[in-house]
Amino acid sequence: MSGWIGIDLGTQSVRALAVTGDGRVLGTGSRPLTSHREGPRHEQDPEQWWRELAAATRSALRDLPAGERVEGVAVAATSGTVLLTDASGRALTPALMYDDRRADAGRVNEAGAHVWERLGYRRMQPNWALPKLLWLLRDAPAGARLAHQSDFVNRRLTGHEVATDLSNALKTGVDLIEERWPADVFDALGVPAGLLPEVVRPGTRLGVICAAAAEETGIPAGTPVIAGTTDGCAAQLGAGAQRVGSWNSVLGTTLVLKGVTKELIHDPLGVVYSHRAPDGSWLPGGASSTGAGVLTGDLPDRDLDALSTEAAARYRLGPGRVRVPPAVTYPLVSRGERFPFAAPGAERFTLGEPADDVERYAAILLGAAFVERLCFDYLDLLGAPVTGEIILTGGATRSAYWTRLRADVLERPVTLRENAEPALGMAVLAGGDPARMIRTRAVVEPSGADLREPYLRFVAELEGRGWLDTRAAEHARERTAT
Repeated sequence: MSGWIGIDLGTQSVRALAVTGDGRVLGTGSRPLTSHREGPRHEQDPEQWWRELAAATRSALRDLPAGERVEGVAVAATSGTVLLTDASGRALTPALMYDDRRADAGRVNEAGAHVWERLGYRRMQPNWALPKLLWLLRDAPAGARLAHQSDFVNRRLTGHEVATDLSNALKTGVDLIEERWPADVFDALGVPAGLLPEVVRPGTRLGVICAAAAEETGIPAGTPVIAGTTDGCAAQLGAGAQRVGSWNSVLGTTLVLKGVTKELIHDPLGVVYSHRAPDGSWLPGGASSTGAGVLTGDLPDRDLDALSTEAAARYRLGPGRVRVPPAVTYPLVSRGERFPFAAPGAERFTLGEPADDVERYAAILLGAAFVERLCFDYLDLLGAPVTGEIILTGGATRSAYWTRLRADVLERPVTLRENAEPALGMAVLAGGDPARMIRTRAVVEPSGADLREPYLRFVAELEGRGWLDTRAAEHARERTAT
């Protein structure tokens, strides 16, 4: 028997998963992480990452059956989290987390505009890794090295210097087409070449578990350590969205879409950017500021499962018998939208007047489904293939009514997986067979309910408020009509 270990090093916790080649979970472990936040500052202690990762893997392997071999391990980490280390891998600075916004992106966008334009995302944001690297370098000692979150722990696992993966290096400015650092950009910014790690594709072997790491983590010495990805790409791998035209739609606190294309997608608005897949294809995606996070704020202390049951009974879905909720809410979790359009001034609104909590609940669900549909309409406008499998993951899949509603709005069947967590994606990347490891729980067909007219009213409202580009709105209308 053989097993693989996937590790998801997140913001609030680190999770380890030991899984067999046929998707059977052998063991899990999870440990909390703490952050230090103050205004735009968000830091974590890299040493805590290692301590809790080691504890999580020991827990995951505690009941490993006798004779079970561990064939590989891979680590996923948060996108854009960086720190400086010395030549031995010891942390010289706290880790600046993915949403730390103390840096300024002006210099990097001036120096790297030609590269960022060619890569399709056009510009960097202040919370991306390269602006934060310049911020850290202001007081850096000689000989400092850049490390992404995954690099720091991979070095501890192997006991030697390691390359970084293209996925984690995206927000640090790596040229994903050439698969190397753009030397002219870093020279213009005054970043020493020796500060940067080598870059490899996700799935590349970095080394093996060293003796010291084996003692701390419980992972057998000699186990291959494989270059991982960012957490979003790991979730996509875990969901099984790996074929061109397939998409993983993650609806939790906010909505995130990630898919697979053969060619690099260029977005004039810069709201869609692409990672590089292990096989060289592209993984475009975008993150909306809308999602289920609105539910807890608007409906505090309410049983959301009970509201879902009531909404399903009140607004039955099916051909000729759908009763559309009388209101629809644009469910922004915070001010400003990032995808499928860029609108820093966007605010939440509701069309119609919900009479009770069930109508308020249904209005939020309907609005989130409409935003999801608009995301696919915009991706189609950019030339991305959107006709493949749509896999739904995230907390929203707990609601059978919401899942069927999303299928009806998309006018497409949607797939639910038994397990689609990022740690599973890393077990797959570590060498597992996705066809065997990733199991389908259900395929939900649309009921035949026609929700096109309220969708178009929603699109018109976004356009009328000046947030949605007219070209994108017109394309949504054309796709809906056909």
